[in-house]
Amino acid sequence: MPAVETDYAFLRQFILERSENVLDPSRDDIFDARLYGLMQMHGITGIDELVAKLRLAVDPALAHAVVEAMTINETSFFRDQSVFELLRRKLLPQLIESRASQRSLRFWSAACSSGQEAYSLAMLLRYNFPQLADWKIEIIGTDIHAEMIRRAQTGRYHRMEVNRGLPARLLLRYFERDGEEWEIASELRNICRFQQRNLTHALPLLDRYDGILMRNVLFYFSEATQQRILQRAHAALHRDGFLILGSSEQACLQSLWHPVLDSNACYYKPQ
Repeated sequence: MPAVETDYAFLRQFILERSENVLDPSRDDIFDARLYGLMQMHGITGIDELVAKLRLAVDPALAHAVVEAMTINETSFFRDQSVFELLRRKLLPQLIESRASQRSLRFWSAACSSGQEAYSLAMLLRYNFPQLADWKIEIIGTDIHAEMIRRAQTGRYHRMEVNRGLPARLLLRYFERDGEEWEIASELRNICRFQQRNLTHALPLLDRYDGILMRNVLFYFSEATQQRILQRAHAALHRDGFLILGSSEQACLQSLWHPVLDSNACYYKPQ
């Protein structure tokens, strides 16, 4: 039996309850596209059969796999060049000057997918700021998707992935080729750590961050969830740190965040 509106409505609510991602009914076809491979792997013939199994709630692994399949985000190396130019030209030099006595920097790549954003930041730091060679630098990447975190931890990317946005000079300097894949250099992997975390859940604050990149993820959530995430980001950030969102996103809590426009990019300072 083909999927009906009630099946899609169930899936939208299923994803909302487990990840707080809000999926628009006008895009129900995305379920067919993203769940096709998963259904084949489990011998499921259609959305209707998948929904029937999820309703029984007897296969936690299947339920988790469905949530992961619906929360994969697009990513690439140095995605949105204006953001990385802002970091190189202004935000990182300011932080480096203010942290000269501590000689340490800590960043959070939220919803990091397969790690390209975190590694892009690591390359930016190592290539453009050699004076940081003996500094303690940490880049923490988090994502809800276990497979994306596994890929980020391995630091291996297909030829098509490194051909998207990654300058040739950085590819040759920080990657080693292995057939059709390229592996990131250990000097970058040593400063990047990846953890499976749900952005809507509280994160353990062992230390605050100097900068947070939380790009192209807030629009998946309701306004109330966005506010809760932004409140947690505010609590996790040093008072002189920065928050960068996606180009179509805004930090709607004016009492907590001050927007700063700079050329073709925008960032936020905590109030």
